[in-house]
Amino acid sequence: MAFELPKLEYAFNALEPHIDAKTMEIHHGKHHQAYVTNLNNAVQGTEMEKMAIEDLCQNISKYPAAVRNNGGGHYNHSLFWTIMSPTGGGVPTNEIGKAIETELGGFEKFKADFIQAGATRFGSGWAWLAVKSDGKLCVCSSPNQDNPLMDVSDCKGTPVLGMDVWEHAYYLNYQNRRPDYMTSFFNVIDWNKVNELYLKATK
Repeated sequence: MAFELPKLEYAFNALEPHIDAKTMEIHHGKHHQAYVTNLNNAVQGTEMEKMAIEDLCQNISKYPAAVRNNGGGHYNHSLFWTIMSPTGGGVPTNEIGKAIETELGGFEKFKADFIQAGATRFGSGWAWLAVKSDGKLCVCSSPNQDNPLMDVSDCKGTPVLGMDVWEHAYYLNYQNRRPDYMTSFFNVIDWNKVNELYLKATK
């Protein structure tokens, strides 16, 4: 198969109390697995089967809706698992922290803008911190399983932080309280990983 479900680097319960074990188990093992399965079915026997997921996203307008939806779901979730950590949270003081200070008005403003991006995304989607083509940071959101890599995206760039605001990401624990989930998400952000992605995107 062309694409595989990535393994988590931590236990399902490692992000509690902010994200509960049952949600992590279902989100990773059921929802993400379904995106991988459906993506593999959609690309089987085509040129897409041998392409990297990033290349698929960057040229997504050329491909069927099933590839856009499931390919986006696979890319987005693969990133999502890596930018969370049991030892996450706090205020970054590394390069990404400095860029947030100088380009986005400081950490508290960034946090408010990022949460606002997720809170105002109607229906399902994602909030993003991304690096634009000019190397500057931006905060935005996308519908469904779209992301800033996609050539159809309203906000284009390289994602370095993504927050899933689909109900399946939080409903068991937070029900309809999406803002509570988004605020709690900041307690598990792995800023070292985000910084690693930022440095890669800006070099």
